[in-house]
Amino acid sequence: MTPTFTLASLAPALPEIYLAAAICVVLLVDVFAGKAAARITPTLTLITLGVGAALTLAYAQVSAPVELFSGMYIADPLGTLLKLLCFLFVAVALLYSRHYLEARELAKGEYYVLVLSAVLGIFVMISAGSLLTMYMGIELLALSLYALVATDRDSGVAAESAMKYFVLGAIASGCLLYGMSLVYGLSGTLLFSELAVSLQGEPSLGLIMGVVFVVVGIAFKFGAVPFHMWVPDVYHGAPSAVTLFVATAPKIASFALAFRLLAGGLGNIVDTWAQMLAILAVLSALLGNVIAIAQTNLKRMLAYSAIGNVGFILLGFVAGTEQGYEAALYYTITYVIMTLGSFGVILLAGRRGFEADELDDYKGLHARDPLLALMMMMLMFSTAGIPPFVGFWAKLQIFEALWASNHLALVVFAAAVSVIGVFYYLRVVKLMYFDAPNASAPPTESHPGVRLALGLNALAVLVLGLFPESLLSLCEQVLG
Repeated sequence: MTPTFTLASLAPALPEIYLAAAICVVLLVDVFAGKAAARITPTLTLITLGVGAALTLAYAQVSAPVELFSGMYIADPLGTLLKLLCFLFVAVALLYSRHYLEARELAKGEYYVLVLSAVLGIFVMISAGSLLTMYMGIELLALSLYALVATDRDSGVAAESAMKYFVLGAIASGCLLYGMSLVYGLSGTLLFSELAVSLQGEPSLGLIMGVVFVVVGIAFKFGAVPFHMWVPDVYHGAPSAVTLFVATAPKIASFALAFRLLAGGLGNIVDTWAQMLAILAVLSALLGNVIAIAQTNLKRMLAYSAIGNVGFILLGFVAGTEQGYEAALYYTITYVIMTLGSFGVILLAGRRGFEADELDDYKGLHARDPLLALMMMMLMFSTAGIPPFVGFWAKLQIFEALWASNHLALVVFAAAVSVIGVFYYLRVVKLMYFDAPNASAPPTESHPGVRLALGLNALAVLVLGLFPESLLSLCEQVLG
């Protein structure tokens, strides 16, 4: 019998339906607006994100999991939270990026259409209920990101980064698809809910092989060692506005991918994939933090920092418990908030002809722009995990989850690499406050609206650190 859909029954999928229609509207407006499109399209995109968040709050919230489209789509409190956060984070990223793009003549309609397409891919991944839906979301996000990295057509470095990202991404997608095909062949189902029931007991050799390829695909999307080769090249080679987007919202998609596929569909064989993730997490946390010390470019330093932080997120999954998944979600959200602010400072500190992406560019920033230096200091302290900022609580939650699941060696290891990471974050603070100002650095631009948003961003890492219970309880509610 063919299922009948009504407006009420489709309400949980409203964010995706609305976003797909909005992409078409933004594209048509940009085409027909002519020269005015340079002003209209960015504003219309921000309005689109705001309206989408309002519609999600008003009509798409659910108190318990709901399945649509024969189980291929799942709407639940976790999905609602992640989509609302994605709307917020992408809007902030576009606000930070607008002046940067306009100054470099990159504020073209296709940039905003690609960003919205990437957001749609993230939403599909967040609510995926089957292997097929998940793969569709992954490819929609990936293809949008490949094009975004190559946005600056006049930059050979950006084109090279995009090509590397595309080639490596295609290989990783192939591995993921092959792993999914093995899992499907051995289980006979594509749905995560049925996978969780059918895959019980001791896994076969074929299933273990399938899980290996799946974990490889997930590790690439996260940027975990040894599948991290694209991360420093893309962060460094892409325009800073694109790097800001690539470094933030897709991390939410990566968490959704790991949670839906591993904790959901493959949750009954957690011991199989947890051992694999433990190796990836240890390598990522160690190499990411150690190699970051040697970087002289701030964007590359933040790239290796991202690899190190991915190691901590994966450690939450290694715990294999609900507390571990809550810690991983909490860490992902706080990491995105901190990264938004850090790259926002880079965008605000630069101007056309001066990217402000070298560490030496921040020498004496306190003397040139005390407020911007203060915001960067707060963000660096938080990312380093220094109390009372929110980054400290994020790491502490991972430690507690590992301790409760008897991974004592991983607790000691995570604490040690955290100390290593403190060095290169504090180096940025030392350059800003204790070194003589860089004579070649131009004065920073004002942009009051961006400064206000950036100030609120920096304040958020402090407030969430002083009052961590609100976000912690929210993560517990949506996963509980």
